[in-house]
Amino acid sequence: MSYRHSVPCSKEKLKEIRSFVEEVLTSHAFSELDINRLVLAVDEVCANLIIHSHHCNPEESIELFIDVGSEGGVTFSIVDQGTSFDICSYQEPSLSDVVNQKKKGGVGLMLVKRIMDRIDFKCETGKNICTLYKKMDHLS
Repeated sequence: MSYRHSVPCSKEKLKEIRSFVEEVLTSHAFSELDINRLVLAVDEVCANLIIHSHHCNPEESIELFIDVGSEGGVTFSIVDQGTSFDICSYQEPSLSDVVNQKKKGGVGLMLVKRIMDRIDFKCETGKNICTLYKKMDHLS
């Protein structure tokens, strides 16, 4: 089953994105733990896009597609036209560096990479597509 949601690039819309993901996953009987993990991962990617690629410009938007059941799991495709950022090539800082430098950010993408089973990124005809995939045993 496929779902689609589009929002303006405003930080205030992150709650709407989280609610949409939670609602879709709840309707497919995912566990609360799985839902929370997946909401966290999608929220982190969308927040980074809204803040860093679109500079919180509500005139621009991102689209979120959720495909439940594909390949025995769930696929999230986040599509935008902002400044591209390839999450796959992101080099994680060491956790000790983050702590020692007292950074407030820098761990979100580390979490995304640990939560998801596969992350793909591609640019095509002016669009960036970040795809997050998680295998779910009860969908196999």
